[in-house]
Amino acid sequence: MVNHPPYSVVVTYSEDPQQLTMQAVDSARLASLVAASMAVPFFLDDEEVKFDDELARQLGVAMLNVIALGRPEIKKLLNLTQHPIDEPPEV
Repeated sequence: MVNHPPYSVVVTYSEDPQQLTMQAVDSARLASLVAASMAVPFFLDDEEVKFDDELARQLGVAMLNVIALGRPEIKKLLNLTQHPIDEPPEV
């Protein structure tokens, strides 16, 4: 079995070609770079953390929303349910 360092994942959107790219980066090497960056906490339910389809969907929605903050042209492409699928939206 190969021993990997703890990874962080960087998701980048590029226009040409239009794609999302994920990069696995050694977390220790990335620490100094992200220290001055905007942090967007993604809270997990402390009592029953499950890495399931709904968590993955919500994480994906959060990542795309953050990418769209810096690229307004992407905002118009987003057709996402912002709340958990099994819960009604907050009013």
